[in-house]
Amino acid sequence: MTPAPSTVGPTVDVVEIDDPDDPRLDDFRDLSRADRRPDRPGGRGLVIAEGVVVVRRLLASRYPVRALLGIRRRIEELLPDLAATTTPWSPAAGPAVPAYVASAEVMAQAVGFHLNRGVLATADRAAFPAADDLLRSARTVAVLEGVGDHENLGALFRNVAALGVDAVLLGEGCADPLYRRSVRVSMGTVLFVPFAPLDGWPDTAFDRLRGAGFRTVALTPAGEHTLRTAGLADAARVAVLLGSEGPGLTDAALAAADVRVRIPMARGVDSINVATAGAVAFATLADRA
Repeated sequence: MTPAPSTVGPTVDVVEIDDPDDPRLDDFRDLSRADRRPDRPGGRGLVIAEGVVVVRRLLASRYPVRALLGIRRRIEELLPDLAATTTPWSPAAGPAVPAYVASAEVMAQAVGFHLNRGVLATADRAAFPAADDLLRSARTVAVLEGVGDHENLGALFRNVAALGVDAVLLGEGCADPLYRRSVRVSMGTVLFVPFAPLDGWPDTAFDRLRGAGFRTVALTPAGEHTLRTAGLADAARVAVLLGSEGPGLTDAALAAADVRVRIPMARGVDSINVATAGAVAFATLADRA
């Protein structure tokens, strides 16, 4: 875990960069190459935000900001947000958060692709509570198994944030929620949703869910109930289980769940995208007493 810096409320150091090989851009370098991307497992483990909206959310989050890189217009848009934030910044940033201003061409050479959104920011990771701690305070959680597609994962987190789900727990085979594409697709909401790995999948994991008082609800096209007929209206705590796009939840997860539910489909359609299915379930559960 990153040590807490001694100062809060960063000053900003705006720096012109005209050389794509400038070592000060190393956080942002070669993001298109899988073996060099710092947001990949085994890489440097940085959080990377793209675009003004997502960078603003990063600045408002608990993740310590290291640096910004953007064209002048985008950096100037974000200066009030940088000046107003009270989030501790990374010790790597020094006494001020550097905001590097570069041309679109210099950025493209450093990053490895043309950045339509015009600005990036990097931050160190921050730890959330463990799964058991999240379960103690949550009423509704999303439990994911095998969700390895970063866009689906980002969309799920956006729906979780919008529809009042308290936390996301990651079972086997899930991608990293802080992967750059997931952060972008979530519109930065992943930076505010607590998440944690749920170990011991599936047996011990389900024991922990039930021990915390959760009714486990598996979404599957073969469910014997719908969300309306599954008797969830009075459930104090619900864990919604969602599986990977295509295969869905494993047989072991389906067998371990308390109830299996389906979303009724029009004739000729057997399923919908996992993030959309999650949104339907989350919205339905938000109405319960």
